[in-house]
Amino acid sequence: MADVVKLIMDDHRMMESLFEKLRSGEGDRQALLEECAARLTAHSRAEEERVYPVITEKNPSESGEVHHGYQEHQEADELLHRLQGTDPQGPEFDRALAELVDAVTHHIEEEESKILPALAEAVGRSELEELGRAFAERRKEELRAHKIDDDLSRAELYKQAQEAGIAGRSQMSKEELARELRSGSAG
Repeated sequence: MADVVKLIMDDHRMMESLFEKLRSGEGDRQALLEECAARLTAHSRAEEERVYPVITEKNPSESGEVHHGYQEHQEADELLHRLQGTDPQGPEFDRALAELVDAVTHHIEEEESKILPALAEAVGRSELEELGRAFAERRKEELRAHKIDDDLSRAELYKQAQEAGIAGRSQMSKEELARELRSGSAG
């Protein structure tokens, strides 16, 4: 199992990728938004429940930064709900998306430059891996509630897409296959 810092940073890269796809306007914006919402929620809850308390316990001087992280999660959640209430094809969607992307990007930068390094300094390698397991488990629970299963391989998803008659499946990434299967886009 990877350590928690790597897992969190991997999630950050995934969110950046989803944001880029949403900004481009290509693909099913509604499906992308639903995936973005599920992943953002799962990430935030896993951090808040499994990681942030350990940071404040092991390094109390970081409690202000951690509290700020909670506040940024709440802000992102509010912006996400506003975005979900807009028409994905309308002009307000792009404005709301830009606000969400700016807020989450700011949070990612602060977390990667302050909170995660403080965590890595405060705990040993084995505890980082233990936190990684706890973070991944909580994140997975949340994703399953949104019908997202990151455990399936690309080959397994491809087979399901083939059975569902999804066009263009051979050119799709694992994430794209999963998204198409969730949205039920048979071609």
